[in-house]
Amino acid sequence: MARPRSDDKRAAITAAAMRIIAAQGLGAAATAAIAKEARVSNGSLFTYFDTKADLLNQLYLELKAEMGTAALGGLPAADDRAQMLHLWSRWMRWATTNPQKRRALARLQVSDEITASTHEAASRSMAGMGKVLERSRANGPMRDAPAALVFALCNGLAEATIDYVIGDPDHADEHTQAGFDALWRMIG
Repeated sequence: MARPRSDDKRAAITAAAMRIIAAQGLGAAATAAIAKEARVSNGSLFTYFDTKADLLNQLYLELKAEMGTAALGGLPAADDRAQMLHLWSRWMRWATTNPQKRRALARLQVSDEITASTHEAASRSMAGMGKVLERSRANGPMRDAPAALVFALCNGLAEATIDYVIGDPDHADEHTQAGFDALWRMIG
């Protein structure tokens, strides 16, 4: 009879994978290294994930969902600008208070291990953020631009703002606001 799965062990494995990917990159994320970091046997890792690719895809989905949930949490019933500012501020806070998760997510985002179906599922989990952005740009200068271009521009601006906040945390609120002001001029 197979041993029952433990949520704690599964969480330890994904956390270990996240730490290794963030610190050393995907190349260092061998299953043996992940299992050692998680303090489980290599065989135990495969009790929870069929393959390394399965683990990486699941980790990617979990990180995207966590980021999206953090950004949308407590979204006010307000005008588009206020909702976008709320989303932006919470996104900045999540990324700057979770630098390992942000780094791992960025590395997974461009990995060939992440399948097209996983990218699609992650996009669906981020749909709430997309809806706020779409409403915000509906009457702005980027209203006719392809959505993918607008999302890419917003992400680039977010990454620059996050890096700046991390580099100068004493002025995090000012940098977050300056990044948002640039974003709103672009889309609002």
